[in-house]
Amino acid sequence: MATAEQRQIEHVHLPVRGLTLHVAQAGKGDLGTVVFLHGFPEIWYSWRHQMLAVAAAGYRAVAPDWRGYGLSDQPPEPEAAAYDDLIEDLLAILDALVVPKAFLVGKDFGAMPAYDFALRHPNRTCGVMCLGIPLGTAGLSFDTLPEGFYILRWAQPGRAEADFGKYDVKRVVRTIYILFSRSEIPIAKENQEIMDLADLSTPLPEWFSEEDLDVYSSLYENSGFRYPLQMPYRSLHQRKPIGDAKFQVPVFIVMGEKDYVFKFPGIESAMKDGTMEKHAPNIKITYIPEGGHFVQEQFPDYVNELLLGFLKDHPVAI
Repeated sequence: MATAEQRQIEHVHLPVRGLTLHVAQAGKGDLGTVVFLHGFPEIWYSWRHQMLAVAAAGYRAVAPDWRGYGLSDQPPEPEAAAYDDLIEDLLAILDALVVPKAFLVGKDFGAMPAYDFALRHPNRTCGVMCLGIPLGTAGLSFDTLPEGFYILRWAQPGRAEADFGKYDVKRVVRTIYILFSRSEIPIAKENQEIMDLADLSTPLPEWFSEEDLDVYSSLYENSGFRYPLQMPYRSLHQRKPIGDAKFQVPVFIVMGEKDYVFKFPGIESAMKDGTMEKHAPNIKITYIPEGGHFVQEQFPDYVNELLLGFLKDHPVAI
């Protein structure tokens, strides 16, 4: 990110539920506020392109580091991570910033609290846009995937810690970004660990620079991986199924067709079998044929266009 762009983003640290959470912000917010919720191995910086785009269009962009991530405080007991903390932290962030209602944009596991916050707090939500994760994924089973599937491996206490611990933080982030950028699900063989699936000769994706890697690495050097392995990989089972709940706000789902998550059991059917429409009467679904897991970084201009179109289609009464 160029220096001029960096100057447009300010950083604040907010007291939130006994912790201090880092939040990046840009824009005045004349047209409303957009809150960006990152996944793993991401951070506020994952949304740099979208933050500047919505700020330039007249919105306030807000991108927190989840508790335990980046520049936010570590919770006192990371192993006691609770899924509902994400939703309660988000509510507290809106309160601290005096934001009455916001659009939520979620990616990867960040999509899940975005959906659930909108269901629990429709009066605080203008709309929800999520990348790569459809509605109603709580309770999906991975029983049909091999034991080397990365989510099953990282769910085992100590397994990823031992694997990651063999390398420096930059190498770990680099490897995960490479693996998650592919269209194939990361699965290790019986005698392999996940970090063995790429080495230093494997190039970074063309849209992800060494400078980007340095930013991610410095933020994960600050936070470590202790809490990020708990949330999401060892805590999302706490998330409750959607049941009969219906969204009272517009929902927009963007799926890269080359995102490996699209190959998870149940994901494609969830996208296409009409179930989501039963929960979200005002839903829009867009596919990006060449889009991968990090579609907002891979095709930032297109994702920005989709996002701004969604915002403009649902103006907020100021």
